[in-house]
Amino acid sequence: MDNRFNVTYITFDGHVEVHKYRYLYFVIMFTMYILIISSNFTIVSIIVIHKSLHEPMYIFIAALLINSVLFSTVIYPKLLIDFLSEKQIISYPACLFQWFSYYSLAGSEFFLLSVMAYDRYVSICNPLQYSTIMRKTTVNMFLICAWILPACQVLVPILLSVKKTICKFHLKGILCNSTVHKLHCVSSRLLHIYGLVVFVTSVLFPVLFIFFTYTRILVISYRCRGVRRKAAQTCLPHLLVLINFSCLIAYDVLLARLELDVPITLRLIMALQIVTYQPLLIQSFMD
Repeated sequence: MDNRFNVTYITFDGHVEVHKYRYLYFVIMFTMYILIISSNFTIVSIIVIHKSLHEPMYIFIAALLINSVLFSTVIYPKLLIDFLSEKQIISYPACLFQWFSYYSLAGSEFFLLSVMAYDRYVSICNPLQYSTIMRKTTVNMFLICAWILPACQVLVPILLSVKKTICKFHLKGILCNSTVHKLHCVSSRLLHIYGLVVFVTSVLFPVLFIFFTYTRILVISYRCRGVRRKAAQTCLPHLLVLINFSCLIAYDVLLARLELDVPITLRLIMALQIVTYQPLLIQSFMD
């Protein structure tokens, strides 16, 4: 607590040998961040410039890439500052903002992946009705919902947490995520239950929907030899990336609720996997 400005600061305890390897960490993460921004915006620029790519599939890809940049921007700049700082701290309001942005954008990621799966399902399974179903208004509605709905879901626990008193000032991690609950003096059962509901609706349901649509695509493609190989090459890499990200997010969300005593090194590795997930996603969708 800084009494001069009445601001509460939270200390990150998830860094491993940060004082010893701070410059190595900084160079690696800074390089990764620049690659994410440059590669994503290059592809988005290509989609914007070429009118032949102004199709729903490419519009959703551009939205996913923009979301990836926003997701990375919520994490990377603060990480880079922490690597070069003597103390890895963050104000409590800024921590809540990072928590909100982190999970709302992660939810948007799953929503956009679901929409992309639906788009491909319609194009392969109902090609004659594709132009009727995937109209411009429909695409715009999907894009708006992709960012608005997850943000509204995550905003509820944030507003509840603002009113809560915190008694702990150390987070066992490198960013503000679901472990913020552990800072509160009194644990809220309502917050835990609501968090699980959001996890089911924002992660589990989209994952099941994507598996269903891609299974239908593969079944139909299996009957048509002309598109069987192309469909397999398109769907299978995306499913592998989806499974990877889903497992990481599930670990991140359930970590605070199960109260597991996870070694600090493993926590750091898992957190960095989430941070570096974006380039893997981009390469998979653009292959």
